[in-house]
Amino acid sequence: MKIAVAGTGYVGLSNAILLAQNNEVFAVDINKEKVKLINEKKSPLVDKEIETFLAEKKLNLTATTDAKAAYTGADFIIISTPTNYDPEKNYFDTSSIESVIEIIKETTPSSVIVVKSTVPVGYNDFLLTQYPNLKIIFSPEFLREGHALYDNLYPSRIVVSFPKSRPELKADAEKFAALLKNGAIKKDITVLHPNCTEAEAIKLFANTYLALRVAYFNELDTYAELRGLDTKSIIEGVSLDPRIGNFYNNPSFGYGGYCLPKDTKQLKANFKDVPENLISAIVEANSTRKDFIAEQIIAKKPNIVGIYRLTMKANSDNFRQSSIQGIMKRIKAKGITVIVYEPTFNGEDFYNSKVTKNLSEFKNECDIIIANRITEDLQDVENKVYTRDIFARD
Repeated sequence: MKIAVAGTGYVGLSNAILLAQNNEVFAVDINKEKVKLINEKKSPLVDKEIETFLAEKKLNLTATTDAKAAYTGADFIIISTPTNYDPEKNYFDTSSIESVIEIIKETTPSSVIVVKSTVPVGYNDFLLTQYPNLKIIFSPEFLREGHALYDNLYPSRIVVSFPKSRPELKADAEKFAALLKNGAIKKDITVLHPNCTEAEAIKLFANTYLALRVAYFNELDTYAELRGLDTKSIIEGVSLDPRIGNFYNNPSFGYGGYCLPKDTKQLKANFKDVPENLISAIVEANSTRKDFIAEQIIAKKPNIVGIYRLTMKANSDNFRQSSIQGIMKRIKAKGITVIVYEPTFNGEDFYNSKVTKNLSEFKNECDIIIANRITEDLQDVENKVYTRDIFARD
């Protein structure tokens, strides 16, 4: 079976590799360097399983910049292009999805299109009105950055939806779900085939709940820090309740990355004209947490503040929406000098702050070093480090 995948981010590349174990797969990207790396069996992303599978597994996978050739004759075409939240429009920018569909419409209109990009609730209904003659289904992703392929090999669930107004697409949804199951290592996997709008809501509500959990334990930590209490002992006692659980409970500077910031804002926008308090509070709590962390640093009256890593979390190369950047901007607004240690960044400055790859120089220059997640690199300057990484784990 021929499958094409538009986009080689975490969603696209992990799906391409998963399916290339048993199918002919073409991964499409406009970035020539990423295409070159994939064809050389090297990962352009930080992901242990992706790196291992590319290097060691027998995969029928070709990366290409030629979208038309990749899409032509494909049984399934997966769209996993980015959909960033546009605060002015109060809506995801879905233009990348529509651009791919326009190419498919001209080259191979008989292919089944599987939208895997995160979209607003109701978006697939919009696609139906725009492209009534195309076969479009929606399959949300539930994966972690840096563990994307692992989460596809051992999925918590598989959701492949189809519009109930197009019952003939049910067979395509079932066939695609079977392809995902066939590539997985986990055997007992729950498969759901809801209506597209419900599937869209599943994705946004799931990520917003995760953001809620992050915000909750961050506010617990804020309370404990201001009251002089031991955050760790409180969290351990709370988390022993099996209804709460001992996971996703390590305080941080806020939730960030590809999904949670934009998905929470999109869900809030989808609540327009619907009574709510909680969803707005989750979005606002993230800003409040960054304000608090920045105030704690500023109160120490440092001359030079060091930012240890721009990335969202350990073992990541993603700078987008990382919470530490929000702290950095707030500190700089007070006129405090900020320098950044980020070995994966190629520029000399980031938002007009000096970037260094020399860790020793960085440690010596800074009065305070702020680190969202603590590592062994900082143990020798522990007295300088400000972190809320209570459990010192990823």
